Amino acid sequence: MSTSTHDQPTLFGHPTGLYMLFFAEMWERFSYYGMRALLVFYMLKGFLAYGDSEAYKVYGAYTAMVYLTPFFGGLLADRLLGARRAVVFGGLLMAAGHLTMTQENELPFFIALALLIVGNGFFKPNISTIVGSLYPDGDPRRDGGFTIFYMGINLGAAMAPLLCGFVGETYGWHYGFGLATVGMMVGLAVFVMPTRITQALVLGGALATSASMVFLVRESTLLLAVNGFVALALVISGVAAFTALGRGGLPEGSGEAPDLEYLNEPIWRAPVSFLRSGVQQVEAVITREHLVYLGTLVVVPVFAALVWSNRLFTVIPDSVLKPLVESESGLVHLAGTLLGEMSTLPGVLLTVTGLFGFIYLFRESLKSTKVERERLWVVLVLMFFSMLFWSFFEQAGSSVNNFTDRNVDRVLEDRQIAQSEVGSTLTFRVAAADGDAAIADLPYLSQEQLGYTLGDAPMTITRLTELRDAATADDAPVTARTVDWPVLKDQVGMGVASAEIPASPFQSANPIYIILLGLGFSSLWSFLGRRNIEPSTPVKFSLGLLQLGLGFVVLWYGAKTCDPRGMVGMSWLLVGYLLHTTGELCLSPVGLSMVTKLSPKRLVSTAMGAWFLATAFSSFLAAIIATFTGVSHSGGESAGIPVPIETVGVYGGVFGTIAIAALAASVLSFALSPMLTRWMHIGVEDSEAA
Repeated sequence: MSTSTHDQPTLFGHPTGLYMLFFAEMWERFSYYGMRALLVFYMLKGFLAYGDSEAYKVYGAYTAMVYLTPFFGGLLADRLLGARRAVVFGGLLMAAGHLTMTQENELPFFIALALLIVGNGFFKPNISTIVGSLYPDGDPRRDGGFTIFYMGINLGAAMAPLLCGFVGETYGWHYGFGLATVGMMVGLAVFVMPTRITQALVLGGALATSASMVFLVRESTLLLAVNGFVALALVISGVAAFTALGRGGLPEGSGEAPDLEYLNEPIWRAPVSFLRSGVQQVEAVITREHLVYLGTLVVVPVFAALVWSNRLFTVIPDSVLKPLVESESGLVHLAGTLLGEMSTLPGVLLTVTGLFGFIYLFRESLKSTKVERERLWVVLVLMFFSMLFWSFFEQAGSSVNNFTDRNVDRVLEDRQIAQSEVGSTLTFRVAAADGDAAIADLPYLSQEQLGYTLGDAPMTITRLTELRDAATADDAPVTARTVDWPVLKDQVGMGVASAEIPASPFQSANPIYIILLGLGFSSLWSFLGRRNIEPSTPVKFSLGLLQLGLGFVVLWYGAKTCDPRGMVGMSWLLVGYLLHTTGELCLSPVGLSMVTKLSPKRLVSTAMGAWFLATAFSSFLAAIIATFTGVSHSGGESAGIPVPIETVGVYGGVFGTIAIAALAASVLSFALSPMLTRWMHIGVEDSEAA
């Protein structure tokens, strides 16, 4: 790395280039989490009309592949492209994926997921590499720089559900995915444009986005307060980045290819002539850089096929799986279900790759010195506990997301139906926003009506979604924009409201908690460390699992104490998310650091790849767990989602089982912590212990 990279101007003690990377990553995470906030809902409620099981399988394969590709993207960047080219290429692929997602057709849908998977593989590992390159080896500012960068990740993750999710659920899926596309393009432009243009994009984008977040949710006081907090954080960050970039952007040469001459060396030449006369013959040249791009485009359909296949067939024949799944024995049924889910093509790929990685690292540990061997065993053991943690934690994007949509009361009611209104008829507005002033002033047909009877059938989330889709269609008649509701005797006490918070914005709870608590946890560990009472890494992992388990206890108890309609207060969800976040802050920040510190230098890259592979496997396992909460099916007479009182017990039961598993894992981790702490050999050099 050139000297100029390390001698660049600073702001608040950190290189000015950090703030540009902060915003590039923030917008990339905005696009990724914006799409994630909508993905399951889109598959269930959009044109695909999948059932719960199908949607969870696609979601699981997608999130697993997203964590699998960074290993290969990092490898190609290290050997050929360099981090900067890899980030730009990955950003272009992801922008194309988000844009393709706006097309309502099954083939473009899976191509879009594949573009996002491959693009993330190039983008995610390499922008972090560039952040690290801003600091010389041993620079004490490095950890602080990554903390600032981590805050950018979570600011983008907080913005995404509040904006993309809200717009997608309220105004139309393609608008939500379109916003994710814009976010990705802004992040890419911030990375490649001249400094003055970058400054304009940073500050202009921050102000415009903040204003949009406040303007769109004026009807909901609670959501307005949350959006206002995130908008304020965005404006402050934008002003800081604008100031930093005025002192200088990303240094020349940051993330450059290791050998430009080798990268651009032609490996194939061919003359090309044109039929039109007068045009001089030219020579077509393909370099190694071109080969990487072309090869990447070739594998996009492969990833699309892998995600598509995950919901359709398994490697093991049905004749073997069916007797196990239909067994009256609970354990045999569970084993058959897990075997069936893992025998899909993505499941087999992850399992075989994971076993190979584990066996390779374990064999290498046997060839190592005592200190190296035991440290590597600590990495493998904590990798297992990390996999369990994320398998449970990642329910946020699938089963917890659907629980929020179907069973969490997200409405602050204006009033309740009185006895005197029995026999009268109420007129409800169906769409969240209506340009007709007369309709806009009507009460909103919301969650408050779920479980009550309208006509000859109960109001379910499926029926409510169908009514909203009809009301927001481009050619919707006036009659589709309102619903007349005859008030019956058993509907006394039914809530009436003017607005409802969509389910997807609740996914912002976790990143908002991280923004609020992240620096506090970092300070806490430093405070305890100065007094030599900081918990060891294994103990922190144990604490993380403990709090995760308690979070699911809260969700289980909330479901257990639901109201007569099966609705759960949103406070239970928010407390559950809070405990999940404090658990994450105990485990996640120390995980990657632990791998780099404890792995032998010759195996650091391999161990890091195995760590990401374990994360990929946990995402796939998370989707399998989520299938046990499935309550809807696609097509046929059984299509649709039952009333809330029939679904709340399903979610509560699974959350209770997850809580038991997480707490048991925590107990086991605590029991192993003294031994694992000894095996870390803190302060000992990588040599044979006496």
